[in-house]
Amino acid sequence: MNESTAVLYPPSLSLAGRRAVVIGGTKGLGAAVVSRLTDAGAHVLAIGRSTPEHSAADRLIRVDVTDADAAEVIAEAVQADGGLDILVQVTGGSTSPGGGHAAMRDADWDAELALNLLAAVRIDRALSPQLLEKGKGVIVHVGSIQGRMPLFDGTLGYAAAKAALRAYSKGLANELAPKGIRVNTVSPGGIQSASSNGLAERIGEAHGVGEEEGMKMLMDSLGGIPDGRFAPAAEIADVIGFVVSDAAASIVGDEITVDGGTVKTT
Repeated sequence: MNESTAVLYPPSLSLAGRRAVVIGGTKGLGAAVVSRLTDAGAHVLAIGRSTPEHSAADRLIRVDVTDADAAEVIAEAVQADGGLDILVQVTGGSTSPGGGHAAMRDADWDAELALNLLAAVRIDRALSPQLLEKGKGVIVHVGSIQGRMPLFDGTLGYAAAKAALRAYSKGLANELAPKGIRVNTVSPGGIQSASSNGLAERIGEAHGVGEEEGMKMLMDSLGGIPDGRFAPAAEIADVIGFVVSDAAASIVGDEITVDGGTVKTT
């Protein structure tokens, strides 16, 4: 815990004394979330497939969340670490080939669903008893605007899984809110990251062009981004830090979109 930084947050945003678990917390947006929660005073346990040389987390555990026994391993580790008050599920991504629906095989669909939907479902099921025992807590699922704006070329399986995650999250919120547990979804648009660059590269390859042109195609396929950029991970982490705080105590079963205006109002 970084006490000197934590005191900068007003009481409603402070996470002092809270124990947080960040799934997918070892790189990218997950690492940014770990830093944000730690800065607000939380004790943070980060779960991920990598072990970075430097991390703001109080403890790191290397686990592949798509493994069949991962949820139980994580639950045991969380219990041993003192339990939890906050669960943030950041894990996600897409490795499917570009080229539309016909380019995706069953193995591609299985991989997209396992990483972007089923891992969160299993981990929620394994950890929710610890929150229910306390009678309070917060769960945040990181979704994507592609759950509303699916891109057929490159991320169709990812988009379908994130749409399912949003529906699941809403249902879970309705179930757990009367028991003192808030559940919400934070859905970013484009994030400045190696993953978005990789997606642009795959889209470019499918059309015989380079990564830069693939990125332009990606931006254009979203209908344009009014503020003209993908959001840095730290900005999305700030939103998540708010959602898990007491300042957001009445936000339940919602989807908070952080996309620079990409999703148009209707």
